[in-house]
Amino acid sequence: MASRLPLLRRISKLLKAPPPAPLRSSRRSLALRFLRPQASTPDVSPWSFASARSFCSGPLNLPQDSQGPAPIDYRSVLSEDEFHGLANSTIHDLQEKLEEYGDVVEFDGFDVDYGNEVLTLKLGALGTYVMNKQTPNRQIWLSSPISGPSRFDWDHNAQAWVYRRTKANLLKLLESELEQLCGKPVNLS
Repeated sequence: MASRLPLLRRISKLLKAPPPAPLRSSRRSLALRFLRPQASTPDVSPWSFASARSFCSGPLNLPQDSQGPAPIDYRSVLSEDEFHGLANSTIHDLQEKLEEYGDVVEFDGFDVDYGNEVLTLKLGALGTYVMNKQTPNRQIWLSSPISGPSRFDWDHNAQAWVYRRTKANLLKLLESELEQLCGKPVNLS
């Protein structure tokens, strides 16, 4: 008990509260007494910042034409078999085309790797792309050194993987970013 008293005194000084009484009660009552405002403490509580904030948000008041995620049409959600077929063919086609592109673009650190259903494109000091399937969501996820993380859904109308938030096409996004990074155009479609 004696070793706890100096610790409690230091904490109370930090919180500008009066030092606690010597330990004579249980830990629970001590904790409650320590956290409960005392009559002799100043009106400024160390937790007063919390009461000044509102943790409940109201409506966002965004304009009607704002860029938000497009609604999901659940009638068009792929079955698991359809998803695997589309995602696997997309990822394998990309792997082949990226390997061909690596032969055209000659710089150190360019490497295409596919393992454990993850496609990785290393561009040396320029960054790394990582692409993988997310079966429960029926999405292809992409991590890009330029645009960051994106989640692409299959769009039946466009017959392409599309990021609902920005309406970006997966292949067109990769073509644009790789040309920007490597300096040579690539056709992934």
